[in-house]
Amino acid sequence: MAYADRRLLHACCAVLAGGLIATGCTSGAGDGEKPDGKGRTSASSTPGTAEASTTAPAPTPTALDFTPDPKRAPKTEAEARRLALAVVAGPDAWAPGYVKRTPYLSDPDYWPVLGANCSWETGTRPADVLASVTAYSELPATGGKGVLRVAATVTVHRTESDADWEMASTLEEALNCPDQKLRDGERVTGLMSLGNPFGVGGNATAHDAIREGGSYINDAVKGKQPYSWYQSRLGQVTVATVVKGAPGYQELNGDTITGTAQAQVQALVTMLQRAEDELEVQS
Repeated sequence: MAYADRRLLHACCAVLAGGLIATGCTSGAGDGEKPDGKGRTSASSTPGTAEASTTAPAPTPTALDFTPDPKRAPKTEAEARRLALAVVAGPDAWAPGYVKRTPYLSDPDYWPVLGANCSWETGTRPADVLASVTAYSELPATGGKGVLRVAATVTVHRTESDADWEMASTLEEALNCPDQKLRDGERVTGLMSLGNPFGVGGNATAHDAIREGGSYINDAVKGKQPYSWYQSRLGQVTVATVVKGAPGYQELNGDTITGTAQAQVQALVTMLQRAEDELEVQS
């Protein structure tokens, strides 16, 4: 991926990170244990007038700059798992200081499902999913801050249509269950969601993108913590990152509190770049 493409990917994911805060969204996914160049303007001294921008706005892309190679598309479970393991974000992809959790990788057959009672349960991997891998990482407690637990998931579908259906289902789950039980003693509440297909809401780097946010409640930790889930689709592959907040952190950087969005976006960016490198036509 070219340097300019990487800058665009960072900019797009920045929009993804701030989308809910900036726009407000529909009340709505699951836990991953279940991805400048501005023209200068200045005000005129005459009220109601302004100087024209000296720089023309950058054109909006009309199509995703990604050409998949059918010969490189995984067609078997073994091929899909190899790709998923090559793409999934480990602790180094998040930020310095993150480490592997134990266990680090999910079981090959692990597939979480959201039940009718809005509780996450272990289900059976559907036939349209060739492989799915989740990598669990954390930022250890330090300086009065709690343990920040994160995860990254890569799911390889048989077809692009199957992956698209997963994205739609994720939004539907959030809409039906704004409050969800992750496991005993852990839940998320007040989930809000925002879906951005390519060309919408600053998404110029994936076929589809989802941003979800809410509050994370752990019975072992006092108070509510921020919860965020970012998910993107590139062809037949979906990538997602999730952050379950901890004391001393918030999603965006503050004067005295560390933000988690930058590391979460970086992990998502890394997986999108790896997926593109694995699947696109080679020149």
